Amino acid sequence: MALSTSSNFARPDDAFRAVVEAHRGLSDAQSADLDAALVLILANHIGDLDVLGEAIALAKRRMLHASRQQQQQQQQ
Repeated sequence: MALSTSSNFARPDDAFRAVVEAHRGLSDAQSADLDAALVLILANHIGDLDVLGEAIALAKRRMLHASRQQQQQQQQ
């Protein structure tokens, strides 16, 4: 199985909204715990170490890219 990076949701905005709403009313610590639990549950659902590795690498690249962009904007 290859990592799918295109949306598999018929209504992706609703999926995003559901994740955001799940964090409403939580403390920062509770929100981080929810994220960690959700990641582990979904990783288990994937059940493929190669796909999980691809997803981790992609998430890191995106995070680092966003960090660099933010730093560049702050320097301007």
